[in-house]
Amino acid sequence: MIKIGSLELEGFPLLLAPMEDVSDPPFRAVCKENGADVMYTEFISSEGLIRDAAKSVEKLDIYDYERPIGIQIFGDKIESMREAAAIAEEADPDIIDINYGCPVKKVACKGAGAGILLDIPKMQSMTEEIVKRVNKPVTVKTRLGWDENSIKIVEVAKRLQDVGIQALSIHGRTRKQMYKGVADWSHIAEVKNHPDIHIPIFGNGDIDSPQKALEYKNKYGVDGVMIGRAAIGYPWIFNEIKHFMKTGELLDPPSLEERVRITKQHLEFSLEWKGDKKGLFEMRRHYTNYFRGIPNFKPFRQLLVESNDPQEVFKTLDRIAEEFADAVPIV
Repeated sequence: MIKIGSLELEGFPLLLAPMEDVSDPPFRAVCKENGADVMYTEFISSEGLIRDAAKSVEKLDIYDYERPIGIQIFGDKIESMREAAAIAEEADPDIIDINYGCPVKKVACKGAGAGILLDIPKMQSMTEEIVKRVNKPVTVKTRLGWDENSIKIVEVAKRLQDVGIQALSIHGRTRKQMYKGVADWSHIAEVKNHPDIHIPIFGNGDIDSPQKALEYKNKYGVDGVMIGRAAIGYPWIFNEIKHFMKTGELLDPPSLEERVRITKQHLEFSLEWKGDKKGLFEMRRHYTNYFRGIPNFKPFRQLLVESNDPQEVFKTLDRIAEEFADAVPIV
């Protein structure tokens, strides 16, 4: 049993990574249905929250069926992060998570996200203030370091544990790597197996198949894995991993009918939550992923992304179900 504060997670938990412009309620809903154990919101600006910015406040929306769920915040000012954590707690998540891993320039180069890895004492102080400010368990997601010459992840883990975080998720890349190259899980294992570390350690980076999830579980000894990009357009990965770990057998990939069903479900929630215009527009980034590998799909993708009428999109999805019923995705 893995414990995050008073929260108990059975077995080997699979976490859905917080991803900007992806991990919204409609996407989280389809991942939950398909086996995600713990989910996180998109990362939320602390400055946006304390200024009551509509875009930031909207991201606080969580639903009971998603639980356990964490609200993730980011920022570079300690006082703003303290207050943002308190605002996030009012939304009643199960976890308050701090983003110390975002590598994008507009975040990291302002000292937030992965940028704070250049100032570990400040990271420790900020975390301590947040832990003191809220009653919910506080967790952190971070990277190995700013670059290959500044990897101090064991020290970071010990410092954050000392000020009271309840779990740590580590992406096995540096900020400099962004999302390129191969994630180095040896450093994650070093943290997990350190005698002074007793909080759960979750690994993140490059988990894109059931086989790799099991291999990394056994090889690196982590308490669970966090999955991000591999779940985009493929929420089935969570149940596929669970089935493989339990039986040693691979599930058949989702049928075309199943792909259409989940796409419709995702779209319906997107329209309900965001309204027709925004809901339709923001779904466009997902269609290619849901139908990845389907031969000769481009004309239908064009219909999906160019239509401004929700009913037309649903009709196109019905056509896809009929015309590609026997299609075998190219892996």
